[in-house]
Amino acid sequence: MIDVEIERILPGGVGLAHAEGLTIFVALAAPGDVVRVTLDRTRGKVAFASITEIIKPSAVRIEPPCPYFGRCGGCDFQQLAYETQLTTKVEMIRDCLHRLGGIDPLPEIPIQASPRDWHYRARANWQVDSTTRRLGYFARGSNLVCDVEFCAVLVPELQQALEGVRAKLPDLTGPVKNIEAVAGDEGISLASDGNAFLTSEVSRTIAGERYQFSAAGFFQVNHDLLEPIVAAAIGEVRGDVSIDLYCGVGLFTLPLARRFKSVIGIEANRKATDFARLNLKNADLTNASVVTARVGDWLKQNSGSLGTVDFLLLDPPRTGAENKDIQGILALRPNQISYVSCDPATLARDLKKLIAGGYELKSVDAFDMFPQTHHVETVVRLGVTLN
Repeated sequence: MIDVEIERILPGGVGLAHAEGLTIFVALAAPGDVVRVTLDRTRGKVAFASITEIIKPSAVRIEPPCPYFGRCGGCDFQQLAYETQLTTKVEMIRDCLHRLGGIDPLPEIPIQASPRDWHYRARANWQVDSTTRRLGYFARGSNLVCDVEFCAVLVPELQQALEGVRAKLPDLTGPVKNIEAVAGDEGISLASDGNAFLTSEVSRTIAGERYQFSAAGFFQVNHDLLEPIVAAAIGEVRGDVSIDLYCGVGLFTLPLARRFKSVIGIEANRKATDFARLNLKNADLTNASVVTARVGDWLKQNSGSLGTVDFLLLDPPRTGAENKDIQGILALRPNQISYVSCDPATLARDLKKLIAGGYELKSVDAFDMFPQTHHVETVVRLGVTLN
């Protein structure tokens, strides 16, 4: 065991410390903590450690309110006061943009707090151990299921659904490993492997637009922040042609269709594109179309035939855009780009390529979509470099 002081929190949520010639990454730490750690594994001069004893707690450390904290792999920031969570996330974004993206100087990065830092999560993925009938989330650092009866970040409707699923577990006749759940304005949608849990779609109204979706496809986690995120991503732009990449069920496609003469949404997931088309139809928006295709493949086939694109929005998964996707965007050369990201590291990687390809950073805004975790949503606006 080694005694260390936590210098700061790094992107990825681990604390940074140095001791005995090692760079040590400490899980579930707070900046300023003096802790005794156990080295879990070492690779050369880098070690990964867990806290054995808190010798002197940081001034920003609080007592985690969740009884599963440390065992459950879901939340890793409950030990930090909420204001510290926000400032730490901004520093994570700045670190990634500077170190990985090579962006200097960096603009100011405001962050919008979640209206609810608890009971905010309207989408969840629950794991089931069919042998023990445990229900919850993967335990930290393993594929074992941490049995969770109460989850403090779930919206009340999902907590009730969790209890309802637990009550049905003894009656299951087949194996179930994974259950998706999402809350809408009129109830809950569930989906699972083997269709043991399967319900119809739900809907949610965001900034005056109604979206239908189900647990079988993706919809965002924190619905309280979707309206300001849409506003930040789209702003006041208007024009003739807009492209919405990784469009999902059309969260951005619908408001874009009210501002542009023609909008094309691209999404590889067929369930999502079915919902996107339905949402456009229900909104009587006939100037937008949705294509079921991989983004890079569609860009390669169509970038030479679209003419001038006024605005392009991309909202890729946590892994970011593939290299061929970025190359396709650069070949298309839209006048303005809005990049919505849930991972600062992959965002910085992709921005470096876009800036090298002739774009300049206009603004960066952060949104705390995932309180009590190290994850953060970022909206970046770019324009064509004029010089």
